[in-house]
Amino acid sequence: MITSPLLAYVAILFFCVLKASSLDTFIAAVYEHAAILPDAPLTPVSHEEALMLMNRNLDLLEGAVTSAAKQGAHIIVTPEDGVYGFFFSRESIYSYLEDIPDPHVNWIPCTNPSRFGHTPVQKRLSCLARDNSIYIVANIGDKKPCNASDPDCPHDGRYQYNTDVVFDSEGRLVARYHKQNLFLGEDQFDAPKEPEIVTFDTTFGRFGIFTCFGILFHDPAVTLVKDFQVDTILFPTAWMNVLPHLTAIEFHSAWAMGMRVNFLAANIHFPLRKMTGSGIYAPDSPRAFHYDMKTKEGKLLLSQLDSHPHRPAVNWTSYASGLPTPLVGNQEFKSTVFFDEFTFLELKGVAGNYTVCQKDLCCQLSYRMLEKREDEVYALGAFDGLHTVEGSYYLQICTLLKCKTMDLHSCGDSVETASTRFEMFSLSGTFGTQYVFPEVLLSDIQLAPGEFQVSSDGRLFSLKPPSGPVLTVTLFGRLYERDSASGASADLVAQGLRVMLGVIITIMYSLSW
Repeated sequence: MITSPLLAYVAILFFCVLKASSLDTFIAAVYEHAAILPDAPLTPVSHEEALMLMNRNLDLLEGAVTSAAKQGAHIIVTPEDGVYGFFFSRESIYSYLEDIPDPHVNWIPCTNPSRFGHTPVQKRLSCLARDNSIYIVANIGDKKPCNASDPDCPHDGRYQYNTDVVFDSEGRLVARYHKQNLFLGEDQFDAPKEPEIVTFDTTFGRFGIFTCFGILFHDPAVTLVKDFQVDTILFPTAWMNVLPHLTAIEFHSAWAMGMRVNFLAANIHFPLRKMTGSGIYAPDSPRAFHYDMKTKEGKLLLSQLDSHPHRPAVNWTSYASGLPTPLVGNQEFKSTVFFDEFTFLELKGVAGNYTVCQKDLCCQLSYRMLEKREDEVYALGAFDGLHTVEGSYYLQICTLLKCKTMDLHSCGDSVETASTRFEMFSLSGTFGTQYVFPEVLLSDIQLAPGEFQVSSDGRLFSLKPPSGPVLTVTLFGRLYERDSASGASADLVAQGLRVMLGVIITIMYSLSW
Protein backbone atom coordinates (compact mmCIF):
# COMPACT_ATOMS: atom_id res chain seq x y z
CA MET A 1 0.00 0.00 0.00
CA ILE A 2 1.34 3.42 -1.00
CA THR A 3 1.18 5.94 1.81
CA SER A 4 0.01 9.53 1.42
CA PRO A 5 3.49 11.03 2.11
CA LEU A 6 4.90 8.79 -0.63
CA LEU A 7 2.17 9.91 -3.07
CA ALA A 8 2.97 13.52 -2.25
CA TYR A 9 6.67 12.89 -2.81
CA VAL A 10 5.97 11.25 -6.21
CA ALA A 11 3.74 14.16 -7.23
CA ILE A 12 6.40 16.72 -6.26
CA LEU A 13 9.07 14.72 -8.08
CA PHE A 14 6.91 14.51 -11.22
CA PHE A 15 6.26 18.26 -11.14
CA CYS A 16 9.98 19.00 -10.74
CA VAL A 17 10.89 16.71 -13.66
CA LEU A 18 8.18 18.27 -15.83
CA LYS A 19 9.32 21.78 -14.97
CA ALA A 20 12.96 20.91 -15.57
CA SER A 21 12.10 19.52 -19.01
CA SER A 22 10.17 22.66 -20.01
CA LEU A 23 11.87 25.49 -21.86
CA ASP A 24 11.18 29.17 -21.28
CA THR A 25 12.46 30.03 -24.76
CA PHE A 26 12.99 28.19 -28.03
CA ILE A 27 14.61 28.76 -31.40
CA ALA A 28 12.14 29.03 -34.28
CA ALA A 29 12.94 28.79 -37.97
CA VAL A 30 10.92 29.54 -41.10
CA TYR A 31 12.01 28.88 -44.67
CA GLU A 32 10.78 30.94 -47.61
CA HIS A 33 11.11 28.36 -50.36
CA ALA A 34 11.47 29.03 -54.09
CA ALA A 35 9.55 25.95 -55.18
CA ILE A 36 10.35 24.00 -58.33
CA LEU A 37 7.08 23.93 -60.28
CA PRO A 38 5.85 21.29 -62.73
CA ASP A 39 6.22 22.12 -66.42
CA ALA A 40 2.56 21.47 -67.19
CA PRO A 41 0.60 21.42 -63.92
CA LEU A 42 -2.80 20.96 -65.61
CA THR A 43 -1.64 17.74 -67.30
CA PRO A 44 -1.96 14.60 -65.17
CA VAL A 45 1.29 12.67 -64.64
CA SER A 46 2.18 9.32 -63.13
CA HIS A 47 2.90 9.02 -59.42
CA GLU A 48 6.53 8.31 -60.27
CA GLU A 49 6.82 11.58 -62.20
CA ALA A 50 5.08 13.47 -59.40
CA LEU A 51 7.43 11.97 -56.84
CA MET A 52 10.46 13.01 -58.88
CA LEU A 53 9.32 16.66 -58.73
CA MET A 54 8.48 16.46 -55.02
CA ASN A 55 11.88 14.97 -54.22
CA ARG A 56 13.59 17.87 -56.00
CA ASN A 57 11.74 20.27 -53.70
CA LEU A 58 12.41 18.07 -50.69
CA ASP A 59 16.12 18.20 -51.53
CA LEU A 60 15.99 22.00 -51.12
CA LEU A 61 13.87 21.78 -47.99
CA GLU A 62 16.32 19.25 -46.55
CA GLY A 63 19.14 21.78 -46.87
CA ALA A 64 17.12 24.36 -44.95
CA VAL A 65 16.10 21.87 -42.24
CA THR A 66 19.66 20.65 -41.76
CA SER A 67 20.99 24.21 -41.55
CA ALA A 68 18.31 25.23 -39.06
CA ALA A 69 18.96 22.21 -36.86
CA LYS A 70 22.70 22.90 -36.81
CA GLN A 71 21.89 26.41 -35.57
CA GLY A 72 19.85 25.04 -32.68
CA ALA A 73 16.31 25.41 -34.05
CA HIS A 74 13.62 23.41 -32.25
CA ILE A 75 11.04 23.76 -35.02
CA ILE A 76 10.97 24.82 -38.68
CA VAL A 77 7.97 25.89 -40.79
CA THR A 78 7.98 25.46 -44.59
CA PRO A 79 5.50 27.02 -47.05
CA GLU A 80 2.13 26.05 -48.42
CA ASP A 81 2.52 24.35 -51.83
CA GLY A 82 6.24 24.08 -51.12
CA VAL A 83 6.52 20.38 -52.03
CA TYR A 84 4.72 20.40 -55.41
CA GLY A 85 3.78 23.98 -56.39
CA PHE A 86 0.41 25.18 -57.69
CA PHE A 87 -1.82 25.83 -60.75
CA PHE A 88 -3.20 22.26 -60.63
CA SER A 89 -6.61 20.95 -61.58
CA ARG A 90 -8.46 18.43 -59.44
CA GLU A 91 -7.36 15.62 -61.73
CA SER A 92 -3.72 16.67 -62.15
CA ILE A 93 -3.02 17.08 -58.39
CA TYR A 94 -4.08 13.50 -57.63
CA SER A 95 -0.70 11.87 -58.36
CA TYR A 96 0.92 14.14 -55.76
CA LEU A 97 -1.37 13.08 -52.90
CA GLU A 98 -0.82 10.53 -50.13
CA ASP A 99 -3.12 9.06 -47.50
CA ILE A 100 -2.28 10.98 -44.30
CA PRO A 101 -3.67 9.24 -41.19
CA ASP A 102 -5.00 10.81 -38.03
CA PRO A 103 -2.01 11.51 -35.73
CA HIS A 104 -3.67 9.55 -32.93
CA VAL A 105 -2.42 6.37 -34.62
CA ASN A 106 1.04 7.08 -33.11
CA TRP A 107 3.03 6.59 -36.31
CA ILE A 108 6.67 7.21 -37.20
CA PRO A 109 6.78 6.84 -41.01
CA CYS A 110 10.60 6.73 -40.98
CA THR A 111 10.62 3.42 -39.11
CA ASN A 112 7.35 1.96 -40.48
CA PRO A 113 6.80 3.53 -43.93
CA SER A 114 4.26 0.99 -45.29
CA ARG A 115 1.79 1.02 -42.40
CA PHE A 116 -0.63 3.28 -44.30
CA GLY A 117 0.20 2.36 -47.88
CA HIS A 118 2.72 4.02 -50.16
CA THR A 119 3.84 7.18 -48.32
CA PRO A 120 7.33 8.16 -49.56
CA VAL A 121 6.87 11.89 -48.91
CA GLN A 122 5.76 11.35 -45.32
CA LYS A 123 8.62 8.88 -44.82
CA ARG A 124 11.17 11.41 -46.04
CA LEU A 125 9.80 14.23 -43.88
CA SER A 126 9.68 11.91 -40.87
CA CYS A 127 13.29 10.79 -41.36
CA LEU A 128 14.40 14.37 -41.89
CA ALA A 129 12.84 15.36 -38.55
CA ARG A 130 14.21 12.29 -36.78
CA ASP A 131 17.74 12.56 -38.19
CA ASN A 132 18.00 16.24 -37.25
CA SER A 133 16.05 16.09 -33.93
CA ILE A 134 13.76 18.94 -35.01
CA TYR A 135 10.03 19.50 -35.43
CA ILE A 136 9.14 19.93 -39.13
CA VAL A 137 5.99 21.65 -40.44
CA ALA A 138 5.23 20.94 -44.10
CA ASN A 139 2.30 21.34 -46.50
CA ILE A 140 1.35 18.33 -48.65
CA GLY A 141 -1.82 16.79 -50.10
CA ASP A 142 -4.13 14.24 -48.46
CA LYS A 143 -6.62 11.92 -50.19
CA LYS A 144 -9.55 10.15 -48.57
CA PRO A 145 -11.98 7.80 -50.39
CA CYS A 146 -15.75 8.27 -50.08
CA ASN A 147 -18.84 6.67 -51.62
CA ALA A 148 -22.45 7.30 -52.54
CA SER A 149 -23.59 6.88 -48.93
CA ASP A 150 -21.94 10.26 -48.30
CA PRO A 151 -24.14 12.92 -49.96
CA ASP A 152 -21.16 15.31 -50.12
CA CYS A 153 -18.81 12.82 -51.78
CA PRO A 154 -17.23 14.44 -54.90
CA HIS A 155 -17.95 12.94 -58.31
CA ASP A 156 -14.57 11.18 -58.45
CA GLY A 157 -15.18 9.30 -55.19
CA ARG A 158 -12.56 10.97 -53.03
CA TYR A 159 -11.85 14.02 -50.90
CA GLN A 160 -8.66 15.92 -51.61
CA TYR A 161 -7.28 18.20 -48.93
CA ASN A 162 -4.64 20.91 -48.78
CA THR A 163 -2.91 19.58 -45.67
CA ASP A 164 -0.36 20.72 -43.11
CA VAL A 165 1.57 18.01 -41.28
CA VAL A 166 3.88 18.22 -38.27
CA PHE A 167 6.54 15.64 -37.40
CA ASP A 168 8.22 15.81 -34.01
CA SER A 169 11.92 15.44 -33.28
CA GLU A 170 11.55 11.63 -33.25
CA GLY A 171 9.84 11.64 -36.65
CA ARG A 172 6.36 10.97 -35.23
CA LEU A 173 3.32 12.48 -36.98
CA VAL A 174 1.85 14.73 -34.27
CA ALA A 175 -0.48 17.03 -36.21
CA ARG A 176 -2.55 17.06 -39.40
CA TYR A 177 -4.64 20.04 -40.51
CA HIS A 178 -6.94 20.14 -43.54
CA LYS A 179 -7.22 23.69 -44.88
CA GLN A 180 -10.68 25.15 -44.21
CA ASN A 181 -10.62 28.50 -46.00
CA LEU A 182 -9.72 27.71 -49.60
CA PHE A 183 -8.72 30.65 -51.78
CA LEU A 184 -10.21 31.50 -55.18
CA GLY A 185 -8.85 29.10 -57.79
CA GLU A 186 -8.12 26.29 -55.29
CA ASP A 187 -10.71 24.01 -56.89
CA GLN A 188 -8.35 21.02 -56.79
CA PHE A 189 -9.05 20.68 -53.07
CA ASP A 190 -12.07 20.13 -50.84
CA ALA A 191 -12.74 21.91 -47.56
CA PRO A 192 -13.47 19.74 -44.52
CA LYS A 193 -17.11 19.68 -43.44
CA GLU A 194 -16.24 21.42 -40.17
CA PRO A 195 -13.22 23.57 -39.28
CA GLU A 196 -10.50 21.47 -37.69
CA ILE A 197 -8.94 22.75 -34.47
CA VAL A 198 -5.42 21.29 -34.41
CA THR A 199 -3.04 21.75 -31.49
CA PHE A 200 -0.09 19.88 -30.03
CA ASP A 201 2.02 20.34 -26.92
CA THR A 202 5.82 20.41 -26.63
CA THR A 203 8.35 21.18 -23.92
CA PHE A 204 8.59 24.66 -25.45
CA GLY A 205 4.93 25.63 -25.61
CA ARG A 206 1.54 24.84 -27.08
CA PHE A 207 1.17 25.13 -30.85
CA GLY A 208 -1.76 25.60 -33.22
CA ILE A 209 -1.77 25.45 -37.01
CA PHE A 210 -3.77 26.79 -39.95
CA THR A 211 -3.08 27.82 -43.53
CA CYS A 212 -2.89 31.06 -45.55
CA PHE A 213 -6.35 32.57 -46.30
CA GLY A 214 -7.64 31.26 -42.97
CA ILE A 215 -5.95 34.16 -41.17
CA LEU A 216 -8.82 36.44 -42.24
CA PHE A 217 -11.54 34.31 -40.62
CA HIS A 218 -12.61 33.32 -37.12
CA ASP A 219 -12.36 29.54 -37.45
CA PRO A 220 -10.02 27.98 -36.79
CA ALA A 221 -7.61 30.92 -36.37
CA VAL A 222 -9.21 32.91 -33.54
CA THR A 223 -10.59 29.81 -31.83
CA LEU A 224 -7.07 28.39 -31.48
CA VAL A 225 -5.95 31.44 -29.51
CA LYS A 226 -9.13 32.38 -27.67
CA ASP A 227 -10.44 28.96 -26.65
CA PHE A 228 -7.42 26.64 -26.86
CA GLN A 229 -4.80 29.05 -25.48
CA VAL A 230 -2.01 28.24 -27.91
CA ASP A 231 1.29 30.07 -27.45
CA THR A 232 2.46 29.92 -31.07
CA ILE A 233 0.72 29.71 -34.45
CA LEU A 234 2.34 27.78 -37.31
CA PHE A 235 1.41 29.27 -40.66
CA PRO A 236 2.39 27.72 -44.01
CA THR A 237 1.23 30.12 -46.73
CA ALA A 238 1.32 30.96 -50.43
CA TRP A 239 0.51 34.65 -49.90
CA MET A 240 0.09 37.16 -52.72
CA ASN A 241 0.94 40.64 -51.45
CA VAL A 242 -1.71 43.34 -51.73
CA LEU A 243 -0.87 46.91 -50.75
CA PRO A 244 -1.59 48.98 -48.76
CA HIS A 245 -2.87 46.69 -45.97
CA LEU A 246 -2.34 43.05 -46.92
CA THR A 247 1.32 42.48 -47.61
CA ALA A 248 2.51 39.31 -45.91
CA ILE A 249 4.99 40.73 -43.41
CA GLU A 250 2.70 43.66 -42.61
CA PHE A 251 -0.48 41.70 -41.87
CA HIS A 252 1.09 38.61 -40.32
CA SER A 253 3.12 40.66 -37.84
CA ALA A 254 -0.03 42.66 -37.06
CA TRP A 255 -2.02 39.47 -36.41
CA ALA A 256 0.62 38.28 -33.95
CA MET A 257 0.41 41.59 -32.09
CA GLY A 258 -3.38 41.79 -32.21
CA MET A 259 -3.90 38.21 -31.02
CA ARG A 260 -0.87 38.39 -28.68
CA VAL A 261 0.76 35.14 -29.80
CA ASN A 262 3.94 34.05 -31.51
CA PHE A 263 3.41 33.61 -35.25
CA LEU A 264 5.70 31.62 -37.57
CA ALA A 265 4.88 32.43 -41.21
CA ALA A 266 6.63 30.66 -44.10
CA ASN A 267 5.69 32.00 -47.52
CA ILE A 268 6.48 30.49 -50.88
CA HIS A 269 8.91 32.57 -52.95
CA PHE A 270 7.47 33.39 -56.38
CA PRO A 271 7.87 37.11 -57.20
CA LEU A 272 6.12 36.74 -60.59
CA ARG A 273 2.93 36.19 -58.59
CA LYS A 274 3.85 38.75 -55.89
CA MET A 275 4.58 35.96 -53.42
CA THR A 276 7.23 36.76 -50.84
CA GLY A 277 7.28 37.74 -47.20
CA SER A 278 8.04 35.39 -44.32
CA GLY A 279 8.68 36.07 -40.67
CA ILE A 280 9.04 35.11 -37.04
CA TYR A 281 6.77 37.41 -35.05
CA ALA A 282 6.36 37.86 -31.31
CA PRO A 283 3.36 39.65 -29.74
CA ASP A 284 5.40 42.76 -29.01
CA SER A 285 7.47 43.04 -32.21
CA PRO A 286 8.76 41.20 -35.28
CA ARG A 287 11.87 39.17 -34.48
CA ALA A 288 12.94 38.32 -38.05
CA PHE A 289 11.35 38.95 -41.44
CA HIS A 290 12.14 38.70 -45.13
CA TYR A 291 10.63 40.45 -48.17
CA ASP A 292 12.33 40.11 -51.54
CA MET A 293 10.75 40.77 -54.93
CA LYS A 294 14.08 40.93 -56.79
CA THR A 295 15.85 37.58 -56.47
CA LYS A 296 14.82 33.97 -57.08
CA GLU A 297 16.45 32.40 -54.02
CA GLY A 298 14.85 31.06 -50.88
CA LYS A 299 15.64 32.37 -47.40
CA LEU A 300 16.05 30.75 -43.98
CA LEU A 301 15.17 32.82 -40.89
CA LEU A 302 15.85 31.96 -37.24
CA SER A 303 15.06 33.71 -33.99
CA GLN A 304 14.51 33.05 -30.30
CA LEU A 305 10.99 33.34 -28.89
CA ASP A 306 9.38 33.07 -25.47
CA SER A 307 7.64 29.73 -25.08
CA HIS A 308 4.72 31.34 -23.22
CA PRO A 309 4.45 35.00 -24.34
CA HIS A 310 2.83 37.64 -22.17
CA ARG A 311 -0.68 38.65 -23.24
CA PRO A 312 -1.72 42.09 -21.97
CA ALA A 313 -5.36 42.97 -22.65
CA VAL A 314 -6.31 45.84 -24.97
CA ASN A 315 -9.59 47.74 -25.05
CA TRP A 316 -9.58 48.83 -28.68
CA THR A 317 -12.28 51.46 -28.36
CA SER A 318 -11.51 52.99 -24.95
CA TYR A 319 -9.39 55.98 -25.96
CA ALA A 320 -11.22 57.01 -29.12
CA SER A 321 -14.69 56.67 -27.61
CA GLY A 322 -13.74 59.26 -24.98
CA LEU A 323 -13.08 61.92 -27.61
CA PRO A 324 -15.76 64.38 -28.76
CA THR A 325 -17.68 63.37 -31.88
CA PRO A 326 -16.45 65.49 -34.79
CA LEU A 327 -18.66 67.44 -37.15
CA VAL A 328 -18.64 66.17 -40.73
CA GLY A 329 -16.70 68.68 -42.80
CA ASN A 330 -16.66 69.42 -46.50
CA GLN A 331 -13.01 68.44 -46.70
CA GLU A 332 -13.84 64.74 -46.66
CA PHE A 333 -13.48 62.76 -49.88
CA LYS A 334 -14.03 59.19 -51.03
CA SER A 335 -11.41 56.90 -52.52
CA THR A 336 -11.07 53.15 -53.01
CA VAL A 337 -8.70 50.81 -51.16
CA PHE A 338 -8.70 47.26 -52.53
CA PHE A 339 -12.27 47.64 -53.87
CA ASP A 340 -13.60 49.21 -50.64
CA GLU A 341 -14.75 52.85 -50.57
CA PHE A 342 -13.05 54.70 -47.70
CA THR A 343 -13.86 58.12 -46.30
CA PHE A 344 -10.67 60.24 -46.21
CA LEU A 345 -9.27 63.51 -44.91
CA GLU A 346 -6.07 64.96 -46.34
CA LEU A 347 -3.33 65.79 -43.84
CA LYS A 348 -2.52 69.39 -44.70
CA GLY A 349 -0.02 70.46 -42.05
CA VAL A 350 3.32 69.34 -40.75
CA ALA A 351 1.46 68.36 -37.54
CA GLY A 352 -2.16 68.01 -36.53
CA ASN A 353 -5.09 66.16 -35.00
CA TYR A 354 -7.65 64.70 -37.39
CA THR A 355 -10.80 62.61 -37.02
CA VAL A 356 -12.72 60.94 -39.83
CA CYS A 357 -15.79 58.74 -39.54
CA GLN A 358 -17.71 56.18 -41.58
CA LYS A 359 -20.87 54.60 -40.18
CA ASP A 360 -20.09 53.51 -36.59
CA LEU A 361 -16.34 53.91 -36.89
CA CYS A 362 -14.49 57.13 -36.07
CA CYS A 363 -10.72 57.22 -36.52
CA GLN A 364 -8.53 59.69 -34.64
CA LEU A 365 -4.96 60.59 -35.60
CA SER A 366 -2.36 62.80 -33.97
CA TYR A 367 0.89 63.22 -35.87
CA ARG A 368 3.95 65.32 -36.48
CA MET A 369 6.11 65.13 -39.60
CA LEU A 370 9.75 66.12 -39.69
CA GLU A 371 8.82 68.15 -42.75
CA LYS A 372 5.76 68.60 -44.98
CA ARG A 373 6.88 67.68 -48.47
CA GLU A 374 5.17 69.34 -51.41
CA ASP A 375 5.41 66.28 -53.64
CA GLU A 376 3.62 63.77 -51.38
CA VAL A 377 0.07 63.54 -50.01
CA TYR A 378 -0.99 61.66 -46.89
CA ALA A 379 -4.55 61.01 -45.76
CA LEU A 380 -6.46 59.56 -42.82
CA GLY A 381 -9.12 57.07 -43.86
CA ALA A 382 -11.97 55.07 -42.34
CA PHE A 383 -13.87 52.06 -43.67
CA ASP A 384 -16.76 50.30 -41.96
CA GLY A 385 -18.34 47.69 -44.20
CA LEU A 386 -18.43 44.29 -45.87
CA HIS A 387 -15.51 43.47 -48.14
CA THR A 388 -16.70 41.22 -51.02
CA VAL A 389 -13.66 40.67 -53.27
CA GLU A 390 -11.50 37.53 -52.85
CA GLY A 391 -13.82 36.47 -50.06
CA SER A 392 -16.55 38.09 -48.00
CA TYR A 393 -15.66 39.51 -44.58
CA TYR A 394 -16.65 42.54 -42.49
CA LEU A 395 -13.99 45.15 -41.78
CA GLN A 396 -13.47 48.26 -39.68
CA ILE A 397 -10.23 49.97 -40.70
CA CYS A 398 -8.50 53.16 -39.57
CA THR A 399 -5.53 54.03 -41.74
CA LEU A 400 -2.93 56.72 -42.27
CA LEU A 401 -1.47 56.17 -45.73
CA LYS A 402 0.56 57.79 -48.45
CA CYS A 403 -1.39 58.48 -51.64
CA LYS A 404 0.14 57.26 -54.89
CA THR A 405 0.10 60.68 -56.55
CA MET A 406 -0.93 64.25 -55.73
CA ASP A 407 -4.43 63.33 -56.95
CA LEU A 408 -6.56 62.57 -53.88
CA HIS A 409 -8.35 59.80 -55.75
CA SER A 410 -5.09 57.87 -55.83
CA CYS A 411 -5.28 57.46 -52.05
CA GLY A 412 -5.50 53.71 -51.52
CA ASP A 413 -3.68 52.73 -54.70
CA SER A 414 -0.68 50.43 -54.40
CA VAL A 415 2.49 52.39 -53.58
CA GLU A 416 5.81 50.94 -52.40
CA THR A 417 8.03 53.97 -51.71
CA ALA A 418 7.76 57.21 -49.75
CA SER A 419 10.02 60.07 -48.69
CA THR A 420 8.08 61.73 -45.85
CA ARG A 421 9.44 61.05 -42.38
CA PHE A 422 7.25 61.28 -39.29
CA GLU A 423 8.46 62.34 -35.87
CA MET A 424 5.46 60.77 -34.11
CA PHE A 425 1.98 59.32 -34.67
CA SER A 426 -0.92 58.07 -32.55
CA LEU A 427 -3.89 56.30 -34.16
CA SER A 428 -7.09 55.03 -32.51
CA GLY A 429 -10.68 54.21 -33.42
CA THR A 430 -14.14 53.48 -32.01
CA PHE A 431 -14.03 49.83 -32.99
CA GLY A 432 -16.95 47.50 -32.49
CA THR A 433 -14.65 44.50 -32.08
CA GLN A 434 -11.83 43.24 -29.87
CA TYR A 435 -10.08 41.81 -32.92
CA VAL A 436 -7.91 44.63 -34.24
CA PHE A 437 -4.52 44.17 -35.89
CA PRO A 438 -1.98 47.04 -35.72
CA GLU A 439 0.15 47.60 -38.82
CA VAL A 440 3.11 49.90 -39.50
CA LEU A 441 4.74 49.64 -42.92
CA LEU A 442 7.69 51.74 -44.03
CA SER A 443 9.00 52.62 -47.49
CA ASP A 444 10.29 49.73 -49.63
CA ILE A 445 7.99 47.33 -47.75
CA GLN A 446 9.86 47.26 -44.46
CA LEU A 447 8.65 46.72 -40.90
CA ALA A 448 9.55 48.86 -37.90
CA PRO A 449 10.49 46.46 -35.07
CA GLY A 450 10.51 48.08 -31.64
CA GLU A 451 9.47 51.48 -32.99
CA PHE A 452 5.77 51.44 -32.04
CA GLN A 453 3.49 50.05 -29.36
CA VAL A 454 -0.17 49.45 -28.57
CA SER A 455 -1.52 50.90 -25.31
CA SER A 456 -4.13 49.21 -23.13
CA ASP A 457 -6.70 51.86 -24.16
CA GLY A 458 -6.36 51.07 -27.87
CA ARG A 459 -3.84 53.56 -29.26
CA LEU A 460 -1.22 52.58 -31.82
CA PHE A 461 1.59 55.05 -31.23
CA SER A 462 5.25 55.55 -32.11
CA LEU A 463 7.89 55.02 -29.44
CA LYS A 464 10.44 57.02 -31.43
CA PRO A 465 10.65 58.55 -34.90
CA PRO A 466 10.25 55.71 -37.43
CA SER A 467 13.52 54.63 -39.02
CA GLY A 468 12.17 55.18 -42.53
CA PRO A 469 9.48 57.08 -44.44
CA VAL A 470 5.96 55.86 -43.65
CA LEU A 471 3.74 54.04 -46.14
CA THR A 472 0.90 53.11 -43.79
CA VAL A 473 -0.08 53.16 -40.12
CA THR A 474 -3.23 51.08 -39.77
CA LEU A 475 -5.64 49.51 -37.31
CA PHE A 476 -7.25 46.62 -39.21
CA GLY A 477 -10.40 45.44 -37.44
CA ARG A 478 -12.47 42.31 -38.10
CA LEU A 479 -16.12 41.91 -37.12
CA TYR A 480 -16.49 38.17 -37.65
CA GLU A 481 -20.08 38.06 -36.47
CA ARG A 482 -21.15 40.31 -39.37
CA ASP A 483 -19.62 38.21 -42.14
CA SER A 484 -22.96 36.47 -42.76
CA ALA A 485 -24.41 39.76 -44.02
CA SER A 486 -22.95 39.10 -47.45
CA GLY A 487 -26.22 38.26 -49.17
CA ALA A 488 -26.80 36.70 -52.56
CA SER A 489 -25.24 39.54 -54.52
CA ALA A 490 -21.87 39.10 -52.79
CA ASP A 491 -22.04 35.34 -53.44
CA LEU A 492 -22.62 35.96 -57.13
CA VAL A 493 -19.71 38.39 -57.26
CA ALA A 494 -17.43 35.86 -55.57
CA GLN A 495 -18.54 33.10 -57.95
CA GLY A 496 -17.83 35.29 -60.97
CA LEU A 497 -14.43 36.26 -59.59
CA ARG A 498 -13.55 32.61 -58.98
CA VAL A 499 -14.17 31.78 -62.65
CA MET A 500 -12.35 34.87 -63.86
CA LEU A 501 -9.37 34.23 -61.57
CA GLY A 502 -9.05 30.67 -62.83
CA VAL A 503 -8.80 31.95 -66.40
CA ILE A 504 -6.27 34.63 -65.40
CA ILE A 505 -4.10 32.10 -63.54
CA THR A 506 -4.03 29.82 -66.59
CA ILE A 507 -3.02 32.71 -68.86
CA MET A 508 -0.38 33.93 -66.37
CA TYR A 509 1.15 30.50 -66.16
CA SER A 510 1.32 30.00 -69.92
CA LEU A 511 2.95 33.43 -70.38
CA SER A 512 5.43 33.04 -67.51
CA TRP A 513 6.71 29.57 -68.28
